[in-house]
Amino acid sequence: MSSAARAGLEPLRLPAGTRVGRDTVAAHLAALGVTPGAWSNGPGERYAAHDHRTTKLLMCAEGSITFLFDDGSEVALQPGEGFILPPETRHAAVIGPDGVTCLEGHRG
Repeated sequence: MSSAARAGLEPLRLPAGTRVGRDTVAAHLAALGVTPGAWSNGPGERYAAHDHRTTKLLMCAEGSITFLFDDGSEVALQPGEGFILPPETRHAAVIGPDGVTCLEGHRG
């Protein structure tokens, strides 16, 4: 079971054997019905706790990131992994030692 599933989130993962990269992650998210956008951060950067009004579909394309939730759970993502984050789910994040590039799209 993935850490996303243990945290009560619906995990997202590229199909086995798929080469991980921005293009394949973007195509996977588009196939799930969202228009993906990319963002990147440097090693060790942090996002303060916040939430979103929409459902977020997020996947890691490069590097790593760990999401921290108010219930004490953590979800660590490596390239090709992600999750569906329900609206108003409060979370923070810590970027891994090599930085990160993620792609995400939102559903109303």
